This record gives sequence, structure tokens and C-alpha cells, in this order.
Amino acid sequence: MFLDVHELAIHRLPIRKSYSPGSLDFRTTEFKQVETLAVRATAELVDGQIHIFGNLHTRLELNCARCLEPVIEEVSRDFDLVYRPVTWVPREEDVQLRLEETEIGFFEGDGLFLADILAEQVNLAVPMKAICRSDCRGLCPHCGANLNYEQCSCEARTVDPRLASLERFKLEWFKKH
Repeated sequence: MFLDVHELAIHRLPIRKSYSPGSLDFRTTEFKQVETLAVRATAELVDGQIHIFGNLHTRLELNCARCLEPVIEEVSRDFDLVYRPVTWVPREEDVQLRLEETEIGFFEGDGLFLADILAEQVNLAVPMKAICRSDCRGLCPHCGANLNYEQCSCEARTVDPRLASLERFKLEWFKKH
């Protein structure tokens, strides 16, 4: 769906759309959409700027940051965005932005695509690290075994070779005291 400034100049545009998994390009392989993305929003033209506000909801599949098993995360996000035509940007070498201008996006031509806005909002809503469960034990750093399902046969306590001299010093100190 294209948000055309000429159409928005005439009337507000209510948006009720659904995007099936695979229909949006999120430009990442870190997650995949597993449920329809539902968006309810309104777009309007205010002082030559596109103002779009609303909410979106979907479910994504990510990998657990500890054990790499798939995790399903629910993503719901409200948004209130403003996009200015790129012609508003001064062509000087140095431009200083005011704080309120840091939340403004830009568009070229006659408008922008809703799919691009939604992909950006989903990417912003994805948690930095997804964990499959709070007691996830992760992977063994030596053999890679998933410690949630199996015990590995690696030595339980290994000393980092960079700290070996400190380990020896500690053992000697305990022998003396």
C-alpha cells in the first residue's frame, strides 16, 4: 500500500490491513514472521508531512540467546510517526537537529510505502535477546551440548589459560594460611 501525499491532502486514510507471513521484507534473518501481521492505523497529511499513527500485532520466531532453540515472541506496538519530504533537509554541510526533530523520518517523491514503515516498526519491537524459558541452561561452551536436554562429559571446572597464573597464586596462598 502506497501512502500518496496527493490522496492524503484530500482526506485522512484509515488503514486496516493484514500481512501474511513472508509478505513483508524485514531485511534480516534474525527472526521470521509466523502469524499474520495485523495493522490498524490512520494516515493524514499535516503541514506537508505524512503523519501515521496506530498499532500492529504479530508473532515472530527467534532463536533463544542461550540454547539456540526456536522461541515464539508476541509483538505488539503502538506507533505515532511523522515523515517529512526530503526537500525539507537543508543542503548545508553541518545541520544541527533540535531534540524534537530526531523522531522525524523522511520520504522522497509523492509518498512512501506502508510495508517499509511496518518492517521498521517490527524490527524496533523485536527484543534484543529472546530466552526460551527463565531457567534455560544454554549450550556447553566446550562441546556445544544443549544443557537443557543432556549432560555433557566436559570437565566441570576449567580455568581460563589467561588466569592460570592467578589460580596457582591462589592455591599457594591457601596452603600458607
